[in-house]
Amino acid sequence: QVQLVESGGGSVQAGGSLRLSCAASGATFINSVMGWFRQRPGKEREFVAAISRVAVSRDYTDSLKGRFTISRDNAKNMVYLQMNNLVPEDTAIYYCAADRTIAAFRAGPTYWGQGTQITVSS
Repeated sequence: QVQLVESGGGSVQAGGSLRLSCAASGATFINSVMGWFRQRPGKEREFVAAISRVAVSRDYTDSLKGRFTISRDNAKNMVYLQMNNLVPEDTAIYYCAADRTIAAFRAGPTYWGQGTQITVSS
């Protein structure tokens, strides 16, 4: 079992940056692929980024490469999403998530946080 709590959401102007944090608890954190999904207004939830257990592998949705960076600190049970050069289309609820493998993660993670709202104004 993995419990996930996001923080760092808020409002920002276009071109700005935000860093989301996800605090994880549960004995299996170190063995989990961690990452982020988002749900934009009127759209389905979509994959954003994932990071493997020891941060060897990072996976991003193509449209966000170069602006978003995922990282993790296994000593602190934390996962982060650094978001730069934000645009209004990034407005969404961002969810931290976890699963055993990258493939399982992309297909739909087992564990979810409650979500945090990001609003980007033009």
